[in-house]
Amino acid sequence: MRFITNQEDFELALHFLHKAEKMAQESKCHQANCGAVIVSGLEIIGQGTNHPADETNRRCHLSKADYNPKVTDNTCCIHAEQDAITDALVKGNATKLPHSRLYFARIDMVKRDIQYSKGKPFCTLCSKFALRWKIPEWVLFQEQGIALYGSREYDRLSATYGK
Repeated sequence: MRFITNQEDFELALHFLHKAEKMAQESKCHQANCGAVIVSGLEIIGQGTNHPADETNRRCHLSKADYNPKVTDNTCCIHAEQDAITDALVKGNATKLPHSRLYFARIDMVKRDIQYSKGKPFCTLCSKFALRWKIPEWVLFQEQGIALYGSREYDRLSATYGK
């Protein structure tokens, strides 16, 4: 992981993080509002929010303690990253994914503005999906700055989160 320090690259990354923030404002999740955009060159090739698969599949009211320990995804939603990758595929952008960056943002559900990503990456569902489609890089808005992760590093950190 490295922090983006070049002013031009920083401003561009911030621009796309704000696009992800706008996507997060459209989230239909009752627990967290997340958004993601995938950018190849300067083109947004996929975008998504976290949302339930359908309104009848909501589990937002359950606590993680209510799940069987074998359940690896304790959320009620399709993740924003998965939704953005699917959007890129549906739009015919599979060949652009290996030349892209995934920008992720979570917003404060009351203030409706971007929050810092807390700590290290932790979602192996999304990291594996991104590796499958050869997305090389992830961008997160962290307290220390805008962080750029290689996808293999992101997956490794996610798999060892909390250890």
